[in-house]
Amino acid sequence: MTKTLSALAALALAAALPVAHAEGSAEAGATKAATCIACHGPNGNSANPEWPNLAGQNAAYIAEQLKQFRAGQRSASPNGMVMTAQAAALTDEDIADIGAYFATQTPSGLEADPSYWKAGEALYRGGDKARGLPACMACHGPVGRGNPAAGYPALRAQHSVYTVQQLTAYAGSARYKDAGGASHDTRNAHMMETIAKQLTAEDIRDLASYIQGMR
Repeated sequence: MTKTLSALAALALAAALPVAHAEGSAEAGATKAATCIACHGPNGNSANPEWPNLAGQNAAYIAEQLKQFRAGQRSASPNGMVMTAQAAALTDEDIADIGAYFATQTPSGLEADPSYWKAGEALYRGGDKARGLPACMACHGPVGRGNPAAGYPALRAQHSVYTVQQLTAYAGSARYKDAGGASHDTRNAHMMETIAKQLTAEDIRDLASYIQGMR
């Protein structure tokens, strides 16, 4: 194992601590999520590839992201200002309920692009030892269901356009910036930025294609 892989493994271990979050009510969340589905689609399956699918996303990750949007810590990220405005009035209970609702939904999505998904699968499942890239499935799971206890998001069936957008933002250290341009560290941001900075545009395209087709 290379030094880079060892360091990333240590980061993953350090981040893999239980995420404290309130238990939400999916039933209450179904009502509270009415505004969310205007962009994220019925049951959390977005029709716009620039807006993420939320169906099947773990509640812990949704709660963490909504709280960061509410605090203005992702305002400069793609669609950040819109989400900051939407999250501003949410209470912690609202956030827990919305997360619980989307976590119970089933993701549906587009198929992988046949030109790219094989290369994406190889990187997702095996990484690239020569470049010090760990396998994505080490944190996000073999079929992209994520790891709620560690705060790692589900990736399966996510729009490839959105995945490219977010990996590019990580590579540019832009995903967790506020409106003033200040960076805000998160549990897993440093690890993801370290990985994304080593990905080529082709790597990102291939991974995004494979992830889009995962179920």
